[in-house]
Parts: sequence; structure tokens; C-alpha cells
Amino acid sequence: MDEYDERVVAEPTRWLADEESKPAPEPLLRIQALVNTVELPTGPDRLADPDDARPWLIDNGLMAAEAYLSDADLQLLRDVREALRAVLVRNSGGPAPTEAQCKPLRTVAAGGVARAEVDADGNVGLVAAGDSVPERLVDLLLIMRDAQRHGSWARLKVCGNDECRWAFYDRSRNHGGTWCEMSSCGNKLKNREFRARRKKANR
Repeated sequence: MDEYDERVVAEPTRWLADEESKPAPEPLLRIQALVNTVELPTGPDRLADPDDARPWLIDNGLMAAEAYLSDADLQLLRDVREALRAVLVRNSGGPAPTEAQCKPLRTVAAGGVARAEVDADGNVGLVAAGDSVPERLVDLLLIMRDAQRHGSWARLKVCGNDECRWAFYDRSRNHGGTWCEMSSCGNKLKNREFRARRKKANR
């Protein structure tokens, strides 16, 4: 019998956001995917470790394969992620984001450059110019702008459960979606509110 090396191939890490139950249409899905790179309040964070973050960032166009990923890049990504979540809270009927919450998005806007491209049909689009994470994040601002113009932006929301805040795309006719999953967060919150009302009534 020939000798051989037995090599164990590690399974790739599975993340909850790899299979969105309420995905946004492309390219808005890219913003939803970034917001959902962490499972709140204390779950795994895809942007905590460069080994986890790098392949995901390349696959999602947020850095070139040959670009360097620094700790500062990862911090900026996490800051932008939470800034986007704060903006989506507004879409969900919550308060407008504060100046401090919007600061990471303004930082990206101030340092970013976009270039025009023309496709085979003559349509003009704008894309980020550059290969690094800070440069590529401009693409998300362009996606936001386009989505705000054609109305799909208002349908991207975060779960009404403050302990979840998972981003989901509201496809309901009346735009009244509140929960990422009714079976989990929706029922949990309704039961909590019911118990609170019952306790108040019994006083």
C-alpha cells in the first residue's frame, strides 16, 4: 500500500448572514451584508479577525485581493457598520442618527474618490476609485445614494428587537415590517410587552 499524508481540510466558518432570510436586492445587499457581520449583542463578529474579514471583504468588493488590511481598516469598517445600523434605525421608525453616529460615513465621504464608468448600453455609473478598504467604502455611499433615489432604501431596516438589530429587507406591501424573524424576535418582544402590561394591570 502506498504511503500518503492524511490531511484534514478545515471547514470554512459558517456565519448567520451567509443565508439571509430577508435579503435586499443587489447592490443594496452589500450594505445589509456589512451591517450583519456581527451578531448582537455578544455573538461572533466577522470583522474582529483579519483572517475572517479578509476573504469576505474581497468577495464583497470592499478591498482588492492584493491590498493590505490593517487594524485601522478593521476599526473603520466596524465604525461604518454601526453608522449604517444607526441610519437603518431611522428607516425602522426610530430616531435620526446623531452627529457622532454619522461621523464614520462622513469620514469615508471626505476621503473617498469615485470615477465614472460607461457600460455596453451607454449607462453611466459611479464606482469607487482605489483598492484599499477606505477607498472601496465609497461604493457603499454610492449604493445608498442610488437606493434613496429610487425608493428601495426605506425598505432596508433593522429588527425592532433592541437586542438584535439585524438588518432585513422589508418586502411587505405596506412597508410595515418590524422584525427580522417574527418567530424569534417578534414573539419575544410581544410576550415581553404582554407580561409588562399584565404586571402593570395587577398593581
